[in-house]
Amino acid sequence: MSHQYRKHFTPLESNPSLFTSLAHTIGLSPALEFHDVLSLHDADLLSLTPRPAHALIIVFPTSPNYEAELTTKDKDITQYTSSGDNEPIIWYKQTINNACGLYAILHAVSNGHARDFIIPNSHLYQLLTTCTPLNPRDRAAFLENDTNLEAAYKTVALQGDSAVPENPEDEVDFHYVCFVRSPKNGHLYELDGDTNGPINLGKFEEDDLLSERGLRVLKEFIEKTECEGGVSLLALAPAE
Repeated sequence: MSHQYRKHFTPLESNPSLFTSLAHTIGLSPALEFHDVLSLHDADLLSLTPRPAHALIIVFPTSPNYEAELTTKDKDITQYTSSGDNEPIIWYKQTINNACGLYAILHAVSNGHARDFIIPNSHLYQLLTTCTPLNPRDRAAFLENDTNLEAAYKTVALQGDSAVPENPEDEVDFHYVCFVRSPKNGHLYELDGDTNGPINLGKFEEDDLLSERGLRVLKEFIEKTECEGGVSLLALAPAE
């Protein structure tokens, strides 16, 4: 990315165990975990993922033209300025380089019914309490300065098996985007901290994001992003 980041993190491997570990460390109940979604087409493999899926995180390789694609997408997205309990979802602008895994986790656990599984008075609970009334710029600054969140993230990020850049300022070729449903208005949202704001994908009646319509949305995203190769998908769902 060409953004001028003020802080840089070691990338987080797209591993459901690592995502779960970080989410639990900061305050998500053990009743929810991240799971691999093994297929969008094979019903038998799809059935192995627990339901309902409260949030989905797609991980995909960025193309050489990804920066231009983001610029094009942002032309259709109004710069997000909302805040407070009345907004249908909470969105975090990404201002930490290579931390898109962290922002995807925060988007997943901060929205929808996943919020019902946040442990009271945990760090995540306090983070949401603080961030909810803030505008996106101040939310971003709060996350940058959250030393406890940074420490928890670094501990988990260093446990991955994948090779990561020795220099956190080096760019990586994978990106994370989260999909959540807002119970407030019943709409599905695409949340990417690198864009101007959340993308409202319209009415979504089901609580399970791996429903037939949810699968169509994911397939369309993969097709539009031209990220057929190397795509993986994580679902935030009940623990097994």
